[in-house]
Amino acid sequence: MKIFESHTIQEIDNATCEAQNIDSLQLMERAANAVACEIISRFLPTQRIVVVAGPGNNGGDALAVARILFEQGYKKVEVFLFNVVGKLSHDCDEERKKLITMDGIDFTEVKRDFQPPYLSENDVLVDGIFGSGLRQPLQGGFMMLARYINESGAYVISIDIPSGLFGEWNSNVSTRDMVHADLTLSFQTPRLSFFFGENADIIGEWKLLDIDLDEAKMKEIPTDYLLVEAKNVRPLLKPRRSFTGKRDYGSVLLLAGSTGMMGASVLAARGCLRSGAGLVTVHSARLGMQIVQTAVPEAMFEPDRNEHYISDMTIHHDHQAVAVGPGIGTNDRTADALESLLKNCKSPLILDADALNCIARRPQLLSILPPQTVITPHIGEFDRLFGQQDNSEARLKKAVEMAKYYNIIIVLKGHYTATVRPTGRVYFNSTGNPGMATAGAGDVLTGVIAAFLAQGFRPEHAATLGVYIHGLAGDMAVKDTGEYGLVASDIANYCGKAIRAIINRESPHN
Repeated sequence: MKIFESHTIQEIDNATCEAQNIDSLQLMERAANAVACEIISRFLPTQRIVVVAGPGNNGGDALAVARILFEQGYKKVEVFLFNVVGKLSHDCDEERKKLITMDGIDFTEVKRDFQPPYLSENDVLVDGIFGSGLRQPLQGGFMMLARYINESGAYVISIDIPSGLFGEWNSNVSTRDMVHADLTLSFQTPRLSFFFGENADIIGEWKLLDIDLDEAKMKEIPTDYLLVEAKNVRPLLKPRRSFTGKRDYGSVLLLAGSTGMMGASVLAARGCLRSGAGLVTVHSARLGMQIVQTAVPEAMFEPDRNEHYISDMTIHHDHQAVAVGPGIGTNDRTADALESLLKNCKSPLILDADALNCIARRPQLLSILPPQTVITPHIGEFDRLFGQQDNSEARLKKAVEMAKYYNIIIVLKGHYTATVRPTGRVYFNSTGNPGMATAGAGDVLTGVIAAFLAQGFRPEHAATLGVYIHGLAGDMAVKDTGEYGLVASDIANYCGKAIRAIINRESPHN
C-alpha cells in the first residue's frame, strides 16, 4: 500500500471526482458516511457527541458527520463551526447550509468570542478542525482549543489526521499544541507521520476507511514510502515443486554464539530452518557444539578453534547466504575475523546484533561492506553505527541517507519495522505486536531473512519478506501465548505456519 505525502491528496481527490463523474461535495459525503458508520458501530445513540469543525474541507467532513449522526437518531450532537475570518471553503459552506436547515440540532458558528462547551471523560469529541492540508502549526485560539480538548478527558475521534499534526514531519512542532486523538479515521491510505513513535499518543488507534478513491491515479503517483501487506508478499512465495531436494533451497552459514550467548545461535538457526532453508550450518565457539546439536538437531555444527568465542570466519564451503552477529560478542579477535569476512565474502550477507556492535567500534568497516548487505539494527545499534539521533523521524532520514551512501539494505527494527533500500524507498511492516519486544526475537529475524537469501531471493525482497513473515509468526503465536507470555522460540516455531497462511490466503493481514 502506498503512503502518499499530503500535497498529493488533493490530486487524488480531484482524479476520483473526474473518473467517477462526481463532484467534491459528493466525495465529502462519501467520506462523512464512512466516518459516521464507524462512530455508529462504536457508540449508542444516547452518547453525547461534540463536533468541532474548522473552516476548510476537514470542517466540511465534520459538519456532514454531525448531520448524518443526527439523522440516524443521535440527538445529543452539539456542533461548533469555527469561522473566525469569515471565509469557509466552498464544500464546508455547503455542508453548513444543510446543517442549519435541520430542526433541533445544537449548532453554533463561532466568529469571535467562544465559550467552550463543558467536556468530560464521558463525552465523545469529533475533531474536524484541520486535516492533512495544514501548512503551519496551530496558533492563537486554535492552539488553545487543542489544549482545552486534550485536558478535557473526552474520547477524541479525529477525521483524516489529528488537528495540528502534519502528514509527514513533525519534529519541530510542539505536541502540546496538537489535538491528541484516541481514534484517528483516515481515508484509504495512512500518513507517514503515523509510523513514528513520537506521534503514537497523538494519533491513538488509527483505522483506514475505504472511500473508493481512484486506483489508477494512486498507482500513477510515485512515492518512496509503502506499507507492506500480505498481497504484496504473496506473489513472492510459491508452493514447493515435487522434484526438489534440500540443496534447491540453499545453504546458510550462521556465525553466531559465544560463551553465555549460545541461545542466540539456537534461535537464529530455528528461524532459518522454519523459514525454508535447505541446509543450515552454525559456526560458533567450540563449547557450543553440544548445545546447538541438542537444541537444533537439524542444523550442522562447525566448531571454531576457540573454546569461548568465534576467532575465525573463513568460509570453507559454498553457501548461498551468510548471517553474522547473534550472540558473537565484541572480542577483538571476533572483530578481526569479521573484518576479514567483510573483505572476502562473496555470498549474500546479513549482519545483526554484535556484528553491528563490532562495526560501531571500528567505523571504517562500514566502507568495506559488500554491496547489498542487509543489516538489521534496533534503535540503539543504529545510533551506535551512524550517530545519535534525536527522534525516529531523524533516524529514518539518516537510514535513507546511509542506505544510499553504502549501497546496503537497512532493516530498522521497531513497531513498524522499516526496510530501507539503497534507492531511498522505505517499506514499513504491517505485522507484529508488542509481545515481540522480547529477548531473541531479533536473532530469529536474522535467521528468517537468511533463509530467504539462501533460497535465491534478492536481498531487498528477502529483507522485506522476512520482516513480514517474522511479524506474522509473532501475531499467530501471540494468540496462543498472549503478549506477556510470548518468547522468541514461539516466533520461530510459527514461521512455517505464517508462510503457509500467506500462500493459502489464510492470513489475517490481507
